[in-house]
Amino acid sequence: MTPTEAEAAIAGQIAAARDPLLIRGAGTKFGMLRPVQAAGMISTAGLTGITLYAPKELIISARAGTPLHEIEAILAAHGQHLIAEPPDLSALLASPPNTQTLGGVVATNLSGPRRVAWGAMRDHVMGVRAVTGRGEVIHSGGRVLKNVTGLDLCKLLTGSHGTLGVMTEITLKVLPAPEAVGTIVIPGLEAEKAVAALSAALGSPYGVSGAAFLPAEAASWLPDRIAPGRSLTLVRIEDFAASVAYRSAKLMAELDLFGAVILDDAASRKLWARVRDVRLLPVMNGEGIWRISVRPSSGPGVLRSVPGAVGYLDWGGGMVWFAGAPTETTHRAIEAAARAAGGTWTLMRAPDALRSAVNVVPPEAAPLAAITRRVKRAMDPRGILNPGRIYSGL
Repeated sequence: MTPTEAEAAIAGQIAAARDPLLIRGAGTKFGMLRPVQAAGMISTAGLTGITLYAPKELIISARAGTPLHEIEAILAAHGQHLIAEPPDLSALLASPPNTQTLGGVVATNLSGPRRVAWGAMRDHVMGVRAVTGRGEVIHSGGRVLKNVTGLDLCKLLTGSHGTLGVMTEITLKVLPAPEAVGTIVIPGLEAEKAVAALSAALGSPYGVSGAAFLPAEAASWLPDRIAPGRSLTLVRIEDFAASVAYRSAKLMAELDLFGAVILDDAASRKLWARVRDVRLLPVMNGEGIWRISVRPSSGPGVLRSVPGAVGYLDWGGGMVWFAGAPTETTHRAIEAAARAAGGTWTLMRAPDALRSAVNVVPPEAAPLAAITRRVKRAMDPRGILNPGRIYSGL
């Protein structure tokens, strides 16, 4: 079956469906958010292959079922990379490594540490083809950077978790990959002082592309102990090797980072891969995993506010990752901490019973919820695409 035929088959299956459908690619994101109760399934596994790659135009298009590692490999061969640095959550979600697809990453809007400097995945989606819940094939955006045609459905579909349509092809903006990566490591800071240092680094002119704080417990999960028993404050700079060395030294001098060290390229890449992929928490022991998004200045307080949970800060303090007992008690504490800080939460992993019983993301205010319902009715009037995935009853 050709990709065009596969897309037409998806459209026909949706149009003929009378019962809810589970939308999946490689199934690597099943453990996130709420479990879906469905009578049938739509798979994009047959929609694979890169359909356009123009290195000079910084554009790549691929079908939704294309494994992400294949896209990253062809980009790397041309000295380029995916800007949002999407994580590999295979350890977190107990899925096989190197199996997540482009569609799955875009549908969940997953972004790594570079988001703090370069934006989220949705900011780099230039075009999509998708099949709506009406069984209609639609396309939005295009294959050029200066694109202003039509409604921007790209951002609407990115992060919709398959509840509004089945993406079949995606076009992304890409950028040249850095020649070298360096990391300034400051051991032993308390969380508030760490976030102050991260904020100063991010506000500097030295192009910081990663800013994280690891309490001693999270730092203990690093295979190469940098400062055993101490917290680590991490600042990443990416560029040409000479520029990385120069900017790292200047930043250390200007911030008066006493006791800091600079990790080389190989050590830096290993370290940030673990930060990106949430491999600094006890993810293999059955804990529930949450993330809270807050103002960076609120991150340290949130990090201390959930009894029995362990975590770390990314995005300059604005993203708090937590691991804790997968119970309603822990979840309520996470909710309370997020609300008190004026932030939001996402339940990233838990047993199905907990995921079905609680709000996996914050409930929307009534006016916004009404808009969400109208959008859902417009895109999926029968409510058959991944029902209940994000919100109960929707």
